[in-house]
Amino acid sequence: MSDAKFRMADLDALFKIKYEKLSENVYNSANVLLGRVKKSYDFTGKQLNIAIPQSFSGGVGSGKLPKPNRANYGEAQITSKKMYAVVQIDRETIKAALNDEGAFVRATKEVVKKGVESFMRNLSRALFNDGSGIIAEVASVSGQEITLKTSGTDHPFKEANLEERDMIDVLDATDGVTLLNSAQAGTGLEIDSVDDVNKKITVVGSISGTIAAGDKLVMQGSHKADPDGLKGVLQQKNRDASKSFNIVHGRKWEAVQEAASSAAISTDLLNKVMLKIKKKCGKSPNLIVTSFKQYEKILNLLEDKKQYTVPTRAGLKSKSGADISFTGVEFMSVDGPIGIFPERFVEDDTIYLLNDSHIHMYHRPDFGWFDDDGTVFLREANSDSYEARYGGYLECYINPCFHGVITGLSV
Repeated sequence: MSDAKFRMADLDALFKIKYEKLSENVYNSANVLLGRVKKSYDFTGKQLNIAIPQSFSGGVGSGKLPKPNRANYGEAQITSKKMYAVVQIDRETIKAALNDEGAFVRATKEVVKKGVESFMRNLSRALFNDGSGIIAEVASVSGQEITLKTSGTDHPFKEANLEERDMIDVLDATDGVTLLNSAQAGTGLEIDSVDDVNKKITVVGSISGTIAAGDKLVMQGSHKADPDGLKGVLQQKNRDASKSFNIVHGRKWEAVQEAASSAAISTDLLNKVMLKIKKKCGKSPNLIVTSFKQYEKILNLLEDKKQYTVPTRAGLKSKSGADISFTGVEFMSVDGPIGIFPERFVEDDTIYLLNDSHIHMYHRPDFGWFDDDGTVFLREANSDSYEARYGGYLECYINPCFHGVITGLSV
């Protein structure tokens, strides 16, 4: 008589079968930009080098045969960053569902979905940040309440960066290196509540050392460990502000940057930046990503020209083959209509004008659920539960010359 109960190997197989496609769909639809950028899953070796032409060759002239001269090339260097999400599954729940595939699926579906969604939320945070892992700057501290700066910092209060149950580290502003509280050392702080009105958070945990104004809050374990992001590459505010991907910023390796100086968003300003991008690289942006504050202003600005569409870029599919599409408002550029989409990780005063074909997520092989040991489920020490790990090793490569950013808009 055959055994009617699942073995752990059966659960692992079922877990992968049932949730691989779900996980990929979440990965490709968490936000518009992540759904549209190029992705590859074959990044191997210590690093990836990409030759970047930064001039024409100089051997041209009239009247006499010119003297030859070589072109300038930069070499972009891409290394992988580690990003993870860990979910916990109670052993009793697994055992209670051993005789019913449907019960097991139902029991784990929410855990799996939330785990991948949290991973994508963190990746989105990094994509719109500067590689530093910093999510906020301290204005003042009163007991377990930390009030955060809203201006005068590269990391102003952004509600999307702060979620209940996140574990955070505190970076000492004195040297920019020392972690006053570190989750990896067992002294991290947990965000208990977020007050978006008064721009403060309440934390749980022992505050070791003195947290003072200017100290930085960092996603646990992420200090200078995030993938490169738009703020770092396009606004040149990152862990090495003088260069991105080992190429020094300059005329041939920087985005179009427009400081609005508290001006309101306007079609003139959008057209100005779009034309600057086209003049610089020969291509107009095909995607505008903005804060919700600026999106509201754009909706009012384009009230008589709104077009709601569901564009699907040709060939844009997830690894599982699912089509990815989004709904947005179009703006007419010199090369035709382009979509405008709100994104909660963009600062209130900022708008990005992007060419998504020049943003590439390089993943190392086997990105997704970890099953190298032959099992997705890993028994937790001293606990009646299992954990499953999602993520891998990746980098977000952004060629700054094909993009633009407007900052300092009135809010």
